[in-house]
Amino acid sequence: MNVEHYADAAISKIAAAIGEPARARMLYCLMDGHARTSTELSVVAEVSPATASVHLNRLRMERLVKVQAQGKHRFYSLDGLEVAGALEGLSVLAGGTRSKFVPSTPSRLRAARTCYDHLAGAVGVSLHDRFQALGWISAGAKDRAGAYELTIGGTRAFEALGIDIEMTRALRRRFACACLDWSERRPHVGGALGAAILKLALKRKWVVQDLDSRALGITNYGRREILNRFGLRV
Repeated sequence: MNVEHYADAAISKIAAAIGEPARARMLYCLMDGHARTSTELSVVAEVSPATASVHLNRLRMERLVKVQAQGKHRFYSLDGLEVAGALEGLSVLAGGTRSKFVPSTPSRLRAARTCYDHLAGAVGVSLHDRFQALGWISAGAKDRAGAYELTIGGTRAFEALGIDIEMTRALRRRFACACLDWSERRPHVGGALGAAILKLALKRKWVVQDLDSRALGITNYGRREILNRFGLRV
């Protein structure tokens, strides 16, 4: 089989995977950037959970979706911007709009909470996105999925905040990684760096821990500091 025929065959397989209505509904549901479980996607696709698993395996084989384990749950999301771009192009041809993801998490937990020992919730996700926008963190090596590395500017910035980066790197755990957020279904910063950020936020009284839950309260001082230091309004 020559290269041209191989490309035609590959395109046909991807098109067939997208073209099945239940799988198409799953894919377009994930276009908002929020990951979902197979159970949630089975509801969207209007199929049984078992059938949804078969469909998701097919989508994974064609590299249209990826899966990430978080505790006992497995969350599915689109496998990259190229997939989203292809689906967006098909949407332009087909027309129509899609509803946005609306989380059902209690508001106190959704705003800010601990995820193991790092900051999660809407605030954690917003900080993750802001660190990327500021050029402080970047994707790590390709063979380390979800890993982050600090840029030179990021190292200086976090050290200026009072985080000992050398000591944080020396800990026997992943330095920094994307941790899929339970309520936002988008990543916040996990690993040793994520733990250091939460420790700093608690020490500086930017956030306070609830006595009886994982919820974190953002203090007025914390809101001012986050705005002044990161340009982020929470």
